[in-house]
Amino acid sequence: MLVLYREDHKFLLDPIIPRPGGTVANYDLVIASQPYRARASLDFKAKRVIAPLAKSLGPGGRLIAIHSHGHDPGMEIIQKVWPGDNPFLHDRHQIMKAVKHELGPAGRDLNFNAYADNRSLFRYDMHTLPSEISDQSIGTSTLFAAWNAAIYVAQVEDRPARGCRGRRPLSGIDARGSARAWRRSGSTTNRT
Repeated sequence: MLVLYREDHKFLLDPIIPRPGGTVANYDLVIASQPYRARASLDFKAKRVIAPLAKSLGPGGRLIAIHSHGHDPGMEIIQKVWPGDNPFLHDRHQIMKAVKHELGPAGRDLNFNAYADNRSLFRYDMHTLPSEISDQSIGTSTLFAAWNAAIYVAQVEDRPARGCRGRRPLSGIDARGSARAWRRSGSTTNRT
């Protein structure tokens, strides 16, 4: 570690200058929203993301992790464009088990609560203006919003998404039906 500061400011900066092994975090609340790529390995999620956040909690602290879960109308679009693609490799139970294992004895003071699906899974709704969807056509902004939401939630990399330009990626999909379904159902998110 290299720390640079002006010598005449040493007195003022001394309490905040990082020192090896001297970092202490005692957070009451940590909210980790989409803290990792869905396609990341289970080991990476546990070891590099969630376990360090859990270690940063103070006594009585709480960690709330929120990540995409799939199983929504946006995945219908993804499956039409990239059949068989499943970015959601690990569920909350697998991630929590891996974090428990990673923390070992250091995690014995932590409570791991995996709530039932009816409490853990939630959906949000995307609304459109009535003028955006009609029996004749679907508005461009609604179509782009549905496409962007689908590739965001499925965490599609830029390169594959750019490969769809000019290919009419939504051909073969009832765009009005998908947009309506998306508007009604939104995206499913896992709260661990």
